Amino acid sequence: MSIEKIVEQALQDGYLTPAMEAEVGRICGNAAELLTEEYMALDRLMGALLTGEVVAVPRKQFINVMEELVLINVIAKVAEIEVTSEISLDVGDITAYALNRLPPLYATTEEGAKYQRERANTELDALISEQVSEAICKYLNTPDFFPERQALNKTTGNEVLTQVSALLQTHAANFEPQ
Repeated sequence: MSIEKIVEQALQDGYLTPAMEAEVGRICGNAAELLTEEYMALDRLMGALLTGEVVAVPRKQFINVMEELVLINVIAKVAEIEVTSEISLDVGDITAYALNRLPPLYATTEEGAKYQRERANTELDALISEQVSEAICKYLNTPDFFPERQALNKTTGNEVLTQVSALLQTHAANFEPQ
């Protein structure tokens, strides 16, 4: 999707979703130079964000407790392997593989998260351990097909204004309206 279409959608909906924000960041990060129309769209988005016409949706208003449980399990098992060998394992890859094979456990409150943790410890502990072990085996037996791949970037909800502003300031010298 183009920057112009993303901005148009955000203006229509009144919201800039994390996915839209990430796509704008990806386009801007990969482009050597943006087109005039793209700068104008980003300027419209910046204005709409500043006036409140468009609201940036927070990244998370909920958590998947399974992510935390799997990550704890992966870190423990990876640490055991790395201590006893020269192998270096990617915690993110292993965690993602295991999570894709486990049920999500979403919660919106601390009480809900506590309930999901307790439920997972009683009902899903063996399954989590099994899936993490399988993920490690898969990781160790898979060749590195795409060594040039790039990890996902982490951003907070307030960075969209900073990113758009910095981008406009950096490239504003190259843009003169006609």
